[in-house]
Amino acid sequence: MTPDRTTPAPAAHRTATRNTSRLTLLVIAKSPLPGRVKTRLTPPYSPEEAARLAEAALMDTLRVVLAVPARRRVLVLDGVPGAWLPDGVEVVPQCAGGLDERLAGAFGGCDGPALLVGMDTPQISPALLAPVLAADAWRTADAWFGPAADGGFWALGLAAPDPGLVRGVPMSTPTTGAVQRARLTAAGLRVRDLPVLRDVDTAADAAAVAAEAPHTGFAAELSRLARAARR
Repeated sequence: MTPDRTTPAPAAHRTATRNTSRLTLLVIAKSPLPGRVKTRLTPPYSPEEAARLAEAALMDTLRVVLAVPARRRVLVLDGVPGAWLPDGVEVVPQCAGGLDERLAGAFGGCDGPALLVGMDTPQISPALLAPVLAADAWRTADAWFGPAADGGFWALGLAAPDPGLVRGVPMSTPTTGAVQRARLTAAGLRVRDLPVLRDVDTAADAAAVAAEAPHTGFAAELSRLARAARR
């Protein structure tokens, strides 16, 4: 994909009001349907089991989003919502295009500080997000970046959500996170980092994340599947 050449937002715009009471929390996700999500879990899991794990991961993520302060909580969804959607979360459709375009579209719908996370890290918690929610979070940073262990990123926060900061970044590569972070610094943004997290892509990832966060719905669903397999 051709790199984006959008001129970065002026510094005055980037340093606009950064009160966390104006924060939008974005979750980008697919509807957890068999064959559409977590396909790298198959095998050893069936498409139906992979979808159940994806649903559990998404529900864990939405619970955390609802548990922390924000002005808006928005699920940017590829698909249609199901019974798993809790009250208090807006749903907007993902735009067309590659993942970079869909992330850019998500930020383009925001008019104040925004933090975006995905559905692949059910181990996130209010404590992990606390730095972005602190009173001085957006006075000391223009962007927040959560790197993933596979070279991507699990969180991206922008004080002034400029879609051009994301559009054109090559996604799903071992260098996606490095390229995205470099895009932020090249635009003159002050970037602060969140902890490295492991995405759930493979069965090994699922086991490691469940062990790290044993009280999540994701861990409970993985345990149920393991018990069923032993019968």
